[in-house]
Amino acid sequence: MGESGGTTFSEAGRGSVNKPVFLISAGIVLAFAVWALAAPDTAETVIGDVRDFISRWFGWWYFILATAIVGIVVFLGVSKYGRYRLGPEESRPEYSLFTWTSMLFAAGIGIDLMFFSVAEPVTHFLTPPTGPPETNGAAREAVTWTVFHYGVTGWAMYALMGGALAYFAFRHNLPLTIRAALYPIFGRRVEGRWGDAIDVAAVLGTIFGIATSLGIGIVQLNFGLNEIFGIPQGKAAQIGLIVLSVVMATASATSGVDKGIRRLSELNVILAILLLVYILVAGRSDFLLNGLVQNAGDYVSTFLDRTLDTFAWDQVNPNPGNDARAFVDGWTLFFWAWWVAWAPFVGLFLARISRGRTLRQFIFGVLVVPFSFILLWISIFGNSALEVARGDKEFADVTASTPEAGFYSLLEQYPGAPLLIGIATITGLLFYVTSADSGSLVMGNFTSKLTDPMADCSRSLRIFWSVAIGLLTLSMLFAGGGDGSILTLQAATVIMGLPFSFVLGLIGVSLLRAVRNESFKLDSFRTTLPKVIAAGRGVSEHGSWRQRLVGTLRYPSATATRKFITKSVVPAMREVSDEFAKEGITARVDESAVNEGLPSPRLFVDLAHDPGFEYCVWPVSAPTPTYAVLTQRSDDRYFRCEVYLTEGSQGYSLNGYGREQIIGDILDQYERHLGYLHLRRAATDHHDPDTVVDVPDSDPEGTPAR
Repeated sequence: MGESGGTTFSEAGRGSVNKPVFLISAGIVLAFAVWALAAPDTAETVIGDVRDFISRWFGWWYFILATAIVGIVVFLGVSKYGRYRLGPEESRPEYSLFTWTSMLFAAGIGIDLMFFSVAEPVTHFLTPPTGPPETNGAAREAVTWTVFHYGVTGWAMYALMGGALAYFAFRHNLPLTIRAALYPIFGRRVEGRWGDAIDVAAVLGTIFGIATSLGIGIVQLNFGLNEIFGIPQGKAAQIGLIVLSVVMATASATSGVDKGIRRLSELNVILAILLLVYILVAGRSDFLLNGLVQNAGDYVSTFLDRTLDTFAWDQVNPNPGNDARAFVDGWTLFFWAWWVAWAPFVGLFLARISRGRTLRQFIFGVLVVPFSFILLWISIFGNSALEVARGDKEFADVTASTPEAGFYSLLEQYPGAPLLIGIATITGLLFYVTSADSGSLVMGNFTSKLTDPMADCSRSLRIFWSVAIGLLTLSMLFAGGGDGSILTLQAATVIMGLPFSFVLGLIGVSLLRAVRNESFKLDSFRTTLPKVIAAGRGVSEHGSWRQRLVGTLRYPSATATRKFITKSVVPAMREVSDEFAKEGITARVDESAVNEGLPSPRLFVDLAHDPGFEYCVWPVSAPTPTYAVLTQRSDDRYFRCEVYLTEGSQGYSLNGYGREQIIGDILDQYERHLGYLHLRRAATDHHDPDTVVDVPDSDPEGTPAR
């Protein structure tokens, strides 16, 4: 799976621990780890039995979910919703296209790709799900199945998770949490036990996904260290690697070496590319390039067939030499569960680097960029391994029975093998360390109440999760014999990924509802715009243009902003509220909210059974432009009094507005809301009413959840 070691996150704005989520998830993880260490044989048996139960009764669900998610993200990308930005409409990407795609590229590479790019094709070549083994057809199918398991299906899960997190956090001003992405379905209930249960499911699925990757990394690196330095394979070396991951994550959190680790994560991408190019050039380049084109064609032409192929008949009546059930359980279901488990982890990383991009850019960037490299890697290494396996039965058998040996055994076939093995081991070690470091950070964020989407958890929480991840990995590796097998980890991932798979499905529905709902609001804006313009032309306030000009030149301080809110914004809201009250409509002004130390008043109008109207003025600090004239302050930041509705920031501020102009703006937005209700009601009368659900950005009686 991918890992998010290539970005630099904020150290500011750390929030508090989300105690219910932390205590429940940490308690389950620690209890599970202690049980597996205390009774490894029992743990292996129970985990295997539960995995078999899930595979038999919920295997179809994983296939349906994977297919539906691909359909959802492609639909969002090509539809009119694809033009919506992951942030306010005026926002623009923080990173250049090259930098952003480089980060996507880095997110798609992990040590498990080294592990499976050789082991999986050789295993399928020897024991294909259908058809005779060790033939040209089996070799062709083997690489295509491996590409399929690492293909756009999994990246669609990342795109859905990351797109939903970014959409609700940056466009709707909600926290960057899993529960926030389900507001359109559960409403305010996500703030209570429902939300806690959702976050716990995300934490458990994620930590087992991370532990699986680290377990793969441990057995792979242990073999590489044995090849280079003669370090024995077994418990001692594997415990040492786990301790290394904990120490590096702790050092990253406490001693300021975090940026150094990020730089190393960029180095491992370069080393991986060098390995890839060397194998292509030193091997049979013509064969490998032809194989690459063929694999790409096979993947595209058979994608729909493979997506829903559960091998139902082959599982009931297997052909001699085939084991379709073992293939489905050990490969497709494991990979889909693993992608699901990693979706919150990688999705969070993708969301945080994508603010300001359109949904279309985000989706197709995530689907195309990382997968392009994965296709190259698997095709070149997979076909190279199969070429060796066709003439070397011992290599094939060792790779299938001891997967961690396969990658290194392949490198031994090339000139300069010791150097290649050294580079591969360093690359794997860097992937391993950055995955462990990023894993502890993301787990800490998932169990915290963060004040800002770009904020991170406390150092102590990050250290705790690095230890917990290491302990869980250790317990799963040694469950059932203590030989460092990853089979128990794979089975546990299928189990723990199941609860969050239902959450991920709901997130897809939630995002569809949210963008559909937003389209009604945009349509309502177009219907009310002529009236707003006509009303504006009729205003003739003495000096209004002079006031407007001065307003464009001022960049007010916190003191000036506070005065403006209390002397102009709040009285305007009260006047409107009082007038609504005279007409028998419930309206209120809430002055309790505070942002950046400044009041953030909100007007709320209750419209009975229809979604209410909310108008909030939210002071946001911003850098003072270099051309500022009347700054009213000595430092380099000023405050914008931005207008927020239920769908988030409207992209403009009230700075320089007079009281009458503020009232006019409130009424403009209220009329727009009425137009939205009209379109919404018409859609409800003629279409499925369940598809028109409001997206509450915040508690009407509280503050925007930023």
